[in-house]
Amino acid sequence: MEYIERSLESLILNGLKPNKVVVLLGARRVGKTELIKHVLPQIDEEPLLLNGENVDTIDRLQRRSIDNLKSVLGNHRLLVIDEAQAIPEIGLKLKLMVDHIEGVKILVTGSSVFDLDNQLGEPLVGRKTTLNLFPLAQMEFAPREHAIQTSTNLDKRLIYGSYPELEHLDTPGEKEDYLKEQVSSYLLKDILAFEGIRKRGKIVSLLRMLAFRVGSEISMDSIGNDLGLNKNTVDRYLDLLSKVFIIHNVRGFSRNLDNEITKKSKWYFYDNGIRNALISNFNSINLRDDHGQLWENYLVSERLKLQEYTRLYANNYFWRTHTQQEIDWVEERGGHLHAYEFKWKKGSNAKAPASWVRAYPDATFQVVTPNNYLDFILPKDT
Repeated sequence: MEYIERSLESLILNGLKPNKVVVLLGARRVGKTELIKHVLPQIDEEPLLLNGENVDTIDRLQRRSIDNLKSVLGNHRLLVIDEAQAIPEIGLKLKLMVDHIEGVKILVTGSSVFDLDNQLGEPLVGRKTTLNLFPLAQMEFAPREHAIQTSTNLDKRLIYGSYPELEHLDTPGEKEDYLKEQVSSYLLKDILAFEGIRKRGKIVSLLRMLAFRVGSEISMDSIGNDLGLNKNTVDRYLDLLSKVFIIHNVRGFSRNLDNEITKKSKWYFYDNGIRNALISNFNSINLRDDHGQLWENYLVSERLKLQEYTRLYANNYFWRTHTQQEIDWVEERGGHLHAYEFKWKKGSNAKAPASWVRAYPDATFQVVTPNNYLDFILPKDT
């Protein structure tokens, strides 16, 4: 199986310093384990490899004492724990290691950010670097494709997404089966294992609602009424779904105008294939009526990957007024505003809404279409 080089490799290597922890987070099957396998040979140290879902690992690390942890490490000064969220009190145990074992470098992965954040956040303040891994990004495909291939593959990625294993499946049927299995067996595994979460059907129904409403503002009260859930439960499910890298929310931007909408959110999927699997629609792009949603979700997910992998720090929003003027994507970077409108139709030449121009005259504005989208989702030097 040919490996596609991941953009996080250099960030992992740079983050592995003595008495520091690198935390690699991502949904199941986005390639965390394969990434580690390709990073380790680049490090001139013999690693101790453990898997947090292995009962032997849990037993070995059960006793939270300096002597026990030193015994587990032995002469190793590079510790790698895959699926570390399964180990009780993992944050406190890692803190003991980095505080009391000179020179130790630690790399841990997790598919469930709520467990790792709860366990690692406070104990490892100032001691860790957190990196998020997503399905393959166009910036990772780019070195392997010429322009015609990229153009041809765009339609496929709008429909099937970019999970790494899809690259080794030949037929549409195989890709569809893979994504359906992902949704039924892996997507919600961490949430359903989380204490108190028992309503799988409700969560799947919630995801399907979001899938049909990609790019639209969402009312928590309306969704709760449709699902028979109270607003607090809907909020909780959405928070958990965000923390296991299934969906991402974007809030409304406002700084000046009374009629700007700020209380609602838009929700996007980190992968188009997962979105399409949830609504059981893998029809080709020319047979669909949701081109705009597919395009918007794809661009948002790719932009989020670009921001993470290139350390492009930005606050992300959408913008809309009660008079129906809107902009799909607004980034606040370095004190400046950058607005983007997403259009599937090639050659679209929309102008910035008049209210936006009056309120934010110094903001940049750009229309992103299939003609120029690579400028939006690839690093500037690509």
